[in-house]
Amino acid sequence: MYKGAEFGELSPHPFAMADRAYRLMMNYGTSQAILVSGESGAGKTESTKMLMQYLAFMGGKVESDGRSVQQQVLESNPVLEAFGNAKTVRNNNSSRFGKFVELQFDQNGKISGAAIRTYLLERSRVCQISDPERNYHCFYMLCAAPPEDRERYKLGDASLFHYLNQSNCIKLDGMDDSSEYIATRRAMDIVGISSDEQDAIFRVVAAILHLGNVEFSEGSEADSSVPKDDKSQFHLRTAAELFMCDEKSLEESLCKRVMVTRGESIVRNLDSRAAALSRDALARMVYSRLFDWLVNKINTTIGQDPTSKLLIGVLDIYGFESFKTNSFEQFCINLTNEKLQQHFNQHVFKMEQEEYTKEEIDWSYIQFVDNQEILDLIEKKPGGIIALLDETCMLRNSNHETFAEKLYQKFKDNPHFSRPKFSRSDFTIHHYAGNVTYQTDLFLDKNIDYAVNEHQDLLHASTSPFVSSLFPPSEESTKSNKSTKFTSIGSSFKLNRTTLHALHKA
Repeated sequence: MYKGAEFGELSPHPFAMADRAYRLMMNYGTSQAILVSGESGAGKTESTKMLMQYLAFMGGKVESDGRSVQQQVLESNPVLEAFGNAKTVRNNNSSRFGKFVELQFDQNGKISGAAIRTYLLERSRVCQISDPERNYHCFYMLCAAPPEDRERYKLGDASLFHYLNQSNCIKLDGMDDSSEYIATRRAMDIVGISSDEQDAIFRVVAAILHLGNVEFSEGSEADSSVPKDDKSQFHLRTAAELFMCDEKSLEESLCKRVMVTRGESIVRNLDSRAAALSRDALARMVYSRLFDWLVNKINTTIGQDPTSKLLIGVLDIYGFESFKTNSFEQFCINLTNEKLQQHFNQHVFKMEQEEYTKEEIDWSYIQFVDNQEILDLIEKKPGGIIALLDETCMLRNSNHETFAEKLYQKFKDNPHFSRPKFSRSDFTIHHYAGNVTYQTDLFLDKNIDYAVNEHQDLLHASTSPFVSSLFPPSEESTKSNKSTKFTSIGSSFKLNRTTLHALHKA
C-alpha cells in the first residue's frame, strides 16, 4: 500500500517514512538515517520494529540456507528486548538501551548485510529497581521457564529473588513470561545462538539472581564480613556452581580487597555494606558483558557487507522521562534527549536558515530555543553537574546531601536550575521538554562503577569457556597495582552519548 506512494499521500505511518528513505537511497544513491524520538512510552520501539519490517520487506531476498539476513535482523529484536527491555512506570516494554541498526544494501536494493550498535545500557537496573517497575525481562522469563530448566538453574518463583522483589510488580498483565521464554529461545536459534551457548547464557542469568540473594553480616575480625546465614551460603554456592568458579574464591572476591603498594600485597577486609556493594558491582559487570556478547554474536552471525555504499540507519534511543520519582537514570536519559534536541535544532533551524541566507531566499526568521546553556549546566567540565558528582564520589564521607549542597551553591543564579521549596537534596532542571525534579538519594551509589580486579581474575579463571571468554585478561589485571578502579557512570554515559551523536551526525 505504501510502496512507491508519494510521501504524504496516505495517512501517516512508519511504513511511509521507511518507503521514503528507501526511495531516496535508491534514486539518489545517498545513505539515509531515521531517528525515532519521543517521550517514554510514546511507541518508539514499536515504530522502529515497523520501520525494520518494511525495509526488510523491500530489501528481502531468499537465501539457500533458509535463514535470510532480513529475518535474522528482525529476530534480533526479541532477543535484545528480552535482555535490554523492562517495565517502567509508563511503559511495560521500555528499551533501557539505545540501538542503532545499520542496514546495508547492494546496488539492486537488496539487503547484503547489517550491523547493530547498542549504547548506554542501564546497568544499575540489574541491582536496583523501584516500585512498580521490573528488572530486565529475561530474569522473569527464566523464573517462568519449564520445570526442567528451573531445576537445572536451581530457580524458584521470581518473588524469591532480591534483585526482582524490590518491586511489588512481578507479573505483567498481557505478558506471559513462560511463553516469552520459549519465543526468546526460538529467536536465539534463528540469529545463530547455539543450544550450548543458550544454556551458558541462562546459567549466567541465573547466577546473577543467586548472587543477589547473598546477604552479609559482620565477621569476627574488625570491619570484616561473611555470608549472613545458611540461606546466603546456599546462594553463594549455587552462584559459584553456575559461574563454574571456586566458591571460596567467589566469597573472598566479595568480602576482601587486595591492595598492592611498593610490591607488597595487603589484604583488606570489607564490612557488610562494602561487601554488598561489591556483590552488586559484580552483578552489573557480568550482565553488561553478557549483553555485549549477545550484540557481538548477532552481528557476527548476520554479517556485514564492507563493500556496501548504500546504507539506511535507524536509531531508537530512550525517550524523555519525567516521573513522580526521578533518579540518576532519568538524569542520564534526559541528558541524551537534550543532546538530540540540540542536534534537531542545529539541522532543522540553524543550518536551513543559514542555507536560505546564503542563497538569498526570502524567508521569515523562525525563533527557536537554543538549549546549549542546559547542556553546559549538566556536562561542562569543570563545573557541571556531572563533574561535581564525580568529585563528590571521590571524596571520603561525602553523601547525597553534600552533593546537593554543592549544586545549590554553584547554580543558585542559573536560570535553568532551581531548588524545590523545603527540599534538602532534590534539584530541578528546566529541560527543553519541561521541568524535572530529581531526587539525589542514590545518585552517588548509581554513579559509582567499581572495576574490581578480583572479580575479573575470578571469572577469567572459570572452567566455563563461555564465562571465561566474557572476562579476557585486561591491562589492569596484569599490572602490579591491583587496586580497585573507580569509573564514573555519568562520565562514561556522556562519552558514549558523544560517540553516538558523532555517528548520527556522520
